[in-house]
Amino acid sequence: MGIYLNPGNESFQESIKSEIYVDKTELIAYTNRVLKTKQKFVCVSRPRRFGKSMAAEMLAAYYGRNADSRKQFENLKIGKDVSFMEHLNQSNVIFLNMQDFSAGHMMWLK
Repeated sequence: MGIYLNPGNESFQESIKSEIYVDKTELIAYTNRVLKTKQKFVCVSRPRRFGKSMAAEMLAAYYGRNADSRKQFENLKIGKDVSFMEHLNQSNVIFLNMQDFSAGHMMWLK
């Protein structure tokens, strides 16, 4: 089990520290642009093993209320965007990773 409401920014911080991290925070700038428009529903689809979970962790770390993520994001691409501070840590986030609900993790239901 995990924390589903405002899970924090620790998982994304681990990604940033990884040698293989590639800055994809432009997705946040796009999401900020389409908030409160008809295009507000964004689907992050990528092939298997291409960072869907990392993208979800990034969005949760940026929008989630329970952590101050300014230092984590200010030196990334989103830190230069005009919308950076407007939406940073301003929302309640429900974070569900479907990998956590796979057959191997659901043994407690039996």
